[in-house]
Amino acid sequence: MRYHNITKDDMLNGDGLRVVLWVAGCEHCCKECQNPVTWDPNGGLLFDESAKKEIFDQLDKPYISGITFSGGDPLHPANVLDVRNLMAEIREKYPDKTIWLYTGDIWENIRNYPMMQYVDVLVDGEFHIAEKDEKLMWKGSKNQRVINVQATLKQGDGAEPVLHCGDYNSN
Repeated sequence: MRYHNITKDDMLNGDGLRVVLWVAGCEHCCKECQNPVTWDPNGGLLFDESAKKEIFDQLDKPYISGITFSGGDPLHPANVLDVRNLMAEIREKYPDKTIWLYTGDIWENIRNYPMMQYVDVLVDGEFHIAEKDEKLMWKGSKNQRVINVQATLKQGDGAEPVLHCGDYNSN
């Protein structure tokens, strides 16, 4: 896996103060994407032990709510296994921290991915410039959903996704 940045004390990409891992690689290539530099899976830096330590040093801080995986797309084939493994390690080491995941894919296509057991909140769907709304919380366009993954999984397959309680502007 490769990445472009690790953002610290982020307040825009999930609930509370977060650390954000911006991975490299995206096949969605949304028109007017905020991060087109992250589309190339060979771009950025190799995610190594030093990068993992940087993330864990942030997660060690009691005021950090958790981690957000963004990019690029954490579910790009170049990322998905490493992201899942990192999520598992984070969940084990930091059980009280939340894990958020941004992807251009939709819940209905990824709900059975094994990594979903670790994700608390999923922001799904491609960014659509025609539906852009800067007033939306945690997402860029109205078609995207902010999903409470664990509540949705408890409902069972085929159930309508449960929107995260903080998604006040879901229309």
